Amino acid sequence: MKIAVTSASGQLGTAVVKQLIKEIGKENVIGIARTPEKAEHLGIEIRKGDYNKRQDFDKALQGIDAVLLVSGMDDPKKRIQQHRNVIEAAKQNGVQKIVYTSIVGEENKTAFSPVVKSNRESEKDVQASGLDWVIGRNGIYIEPDLEYIDNYVEEGEIRNCAADGRCAYTSREELGYAYAQMLLDAKHNGQVYKLVGEAITQAELAGIINLVYGANLTYNPVSVEAYEQERKEALGDFIGTIIAGIYEGIKIGANDVSSDFEKAAGRPHKSVLEMIKAVKTN
Repeated sequence: MKIAVTSASGQLGTAVVKQLIKEIGKENVIGIARTPEKAEHLGIEIRKGDYNKRQDFDKALQGIDAVLLVSGMDDPKKRIQQHRNVIEAAKQNGVQKIVYTSIVGEENKTAFSPVVKSNRESEKDVQASGLDWVIGRNGIYIEPDLEYIDNYVEEGEIRNCAADGRCAYTSREELGYAYAQMLLDAKHNGQVYKLVGEAITQAELAGIINLVYGANLTYNPVSVEAYEQERKEALGDFIGTIIAGIYEGIKIGANDVSSDFEKAAGRPHKSVLEMIKAVKTN
């Protein structure tokens, strides 16, 4: 069985590739990347695949039995067709199964909603493909908070607009494990899984980070408007708006969802404490 992973050079794609190598051996795993050189470190066959170029995937998916379609990072209006390029090439090449990495989130009420809606459109395209399919709806990754730890410590706080909203975090390592099982086991076919862990507040997150890192952070809630302005100034209008929309989604409960992770992975999701310790160790 040959399994291909798109966006293999990215952090999620890399996590899935590493788990698949453990499960079925590197000779059965194909990485697809827009810039193949960036994925060479994985030690597997890498094929070129730019989501904007259907012809890339007509070649990249030759001889492939199952493909993981990692959701693209482009403008929501462009992503739907980009994903269709992969889906149509998979059908043309006789790929039997497609697994899509979607997201948890509110479809209408925040600045992040256009991204969520575009993912839902791609979910429909995957379901209508005629192939065996599985869809994972990823929770928010824990890693970006930990990559920002030095800033948090310098400022003495975690500041955003999530207020008392609860967020069911996950990690790329946890998702890598789950997606490998979803690709390999036919019992998952036709399922939509929410791939999240336990839901916690930002104040609870600060407390767990303090425990692991020996920090002394507090949580400081600010308004959606103030946080959006702050993020725009730091990251630019597009990314700043998206980030604020994600935390507004947490505030209104869009990320406080039940978990299907154990059904998908065959084991319980790690706790937030376990995930943070694992990231700190790695």
